Amino acid sequence: MSKNLHYCGVFDEEALRLSTREFPAPAGDVRFAFERDRERVVHSRAFRRLAGKTQVFTSRASDHFRSRLTHTIEVAQVARRVASPLKLNMDLTETLALVHDIGHPPFGHAGERALDRCLQKHGLRFDHNLHALRIVERFEQRYAGHRGLNLTLGTREGIVKHSRDYAAASHPELAQYFLDQRPPLEAQLIDLADEIAYLTADLDDGVESGLLEIGHIREHVDILGRSYDVVKAAHPGAEDAHIFHDALQAMQKTLVTDLVETIASNVEAAGAETLEDIRNLPRRVAVFSEQAEFERMQEKRYLYSTLYTCDALEQEHSKAEQVVTELFEFWTAYPEELPESYLPDIENEGLPRIVADYIAGMTDNFILMQYASVRRFVRSGRLF
Repeated sequence: MSKNLHYCGVFDEEALRLSTREFPAPAGDVRFAFERDRERVVHSRAFRRLAGKTQVFTSRASDHFRSRLTHTIEVAQVARRVASPLKLNMDLTETLALVHDIGHPPFGHAGERALDRCLQKHGLRFDHNLHALRIVERFEQRYAGHRGLNLTLGTREGIVKHSRDYAAASHPELAQYFLDQRPPLEAQLIDLADEIAYLTADLDDGVESGLLEIGHIREHVDILGRSYDVVKAAHPGAEDAHIFHDALQAMQKTLVTDLVETIASNVEAAGAETLEDIRNLPRRVAVFSEQAEFERMQEKRYLYSTLYTCDALEQEHSKAEQVVTELFEFWTAYPEELPESYLPDIENEGLPRIVADYIAGMTDNFILMQYASVRRFVRSGRLF
């Protein structure tokens, strides 16, 4: 790698500018600003609740399947592997990886789709990135001096922009997050670290579940097939399961290496030497190479056709969407049944948004308990 990207990362003057907070940090705290952010995220209730939220399979199916929390930890590991050789800010990178999914509702993407459809009926949308911002700014109430986690501007910008760009005209409330500029490299790489982590993990969990078969994956996912052949040649006679596991790690290494090299090459080709240069480029430079992107999309299409939309998971998704939709409709019809702590915000935020906030914060088990309780309540006739 020919270019040291240290000066394109968040350091020195840029780190000072992005370290600003709404409320001053405690005096005498010797931690770096993004290090403090990371610890506040890890100690938040919303972060702990990720342990009870679906990644692909519900935790009720097996203790070995990834939860949203274990997935997040794996994303942080991959993100560090990308950021380290590029000499980027490791504290900011890890913080953004750990917080990137904190806004997800229960039941994974099925829950998010259902919540978004419910809100669309009221002219609103559910976006887990923007909901994550609401969580860290409003819902975490752990400190005597302020509401929220009081995270730095740099971390909040990364929460908003790590996976997509927002138009200033459509989101005037996000004006402070430099919407007309590209995010720092530390934020740009998070979405791709997320892709690397879940593409590896979902094949693993798919085989563990019995819904995917190793031989079939080898035939249809080129990058995994090549990795499997290399491992098998090095370990003749080893069990398929062990070869497959090593092949997954080799595949992940291939994607990480490609991402590191492609980012460095793109930065060099663009002539970028500072974070300001990165921000002013016409497009993001954190991308895969053309070949890796082709193989990434091949694997993603494979997972959609064989796993994400298979009958077993579709049944789970259908049930999840039913639970979210019925609870949303119940609480919008009977807001007096919401917890008292949510009622004061209805006047300013509107009832549909507050109901969505309440549902989005739930774990899978808690929302199922609420669903059972509401159904008993409705059947009892106490509403009428």
